[in-house]
Amino acid sequence: MSYQAKMEAFGRLLKIMDELREQCPWDKVQTMESLSSLTVEETYELVDAIANEDLPNVKEELGDIMLHMVFYAKIGDEKGAFDIADALHSVCDKLIRRHPHIYGDIDVKDEAAVKKNWELIKMSEGKRSVLQGVPNALPALIKAQRMQEKAAQVGFEWEHTDQVWEKVEEELAEFKEAIKMDDAEKKTEEFGDLLFSLINYSRYLDVDANRALDLTNRKFKTRIEYIEANSDKPLSEMTLGEMDKLWDEAKGKGELANE
Repeated sequence: MSYQAKMEAFGRLLKIMDELREQCPWDKVQTMESLSSLTVEETYELVDAIANEDLPNVKEELGDIMLHMVFYAKIGDEKGAFDIADALHSVCDKLIRRHPHIYGDIDVKDEAAVKKNWELIKMSEGKRSVLQGVPNALPALIKAQRMQEKAAQVGFEWEHTDQVWEKVEEELAEFKEAIKMDDAEKKTEEFGDLLFSLINYSRYLDVDANRALDLTNRKFKTRIEYIEANSDKPLSEMTLGEMDKLWDEAKGKGELANE
């Protein structure tokens, strides 16, 4: 598709948004606040489509998210705060400013250097903390990954992978001790520390902890559904041995070999 055709498609969306905001009873009453939870839902639908390698659905979900972005910009325009052009120029300016190796005279060796330079530029822009850009509302596992990545980009990082694994073992020992103490609050705290250290270790191994857990969740779901589909009685009436037998059958069939 040509550049002109892409611009025409975007213009068409802007025009439809104007018409809906003026004429549709539902669209007329929406606010940024009322849209935000729907935007989160649409984002997760996109993530699902990507995980399933469903490109037709990825296309559809991208369109849905683009609609939301245009909707927010329309509301911002109505408030006299900003319009879609302001938002787009803002991100364009940011991209140029944070890519001096493309738009300036800075040399970088690799991806890691780009990411480190990105964080340093953000700090020079007035960010109070290297972690300032990590949203509080992120799911905890993803949030842990992002905080660790950002801290690493400014040098807060173990030198060797073995040191990270030693930290995992240290946190595991502390969790075991908390179990012996039978202190609910201490168990929660130490389990959180253990998870955080494992997530950090996964990063050193170039394993995406969130994706890894998602794959395991999908595997568990598929195998439970296999048990349900291949049993002549409900799960609640099955023995653990009966369920284990069908679980092993599901494993043997390799339903999730591609995941």
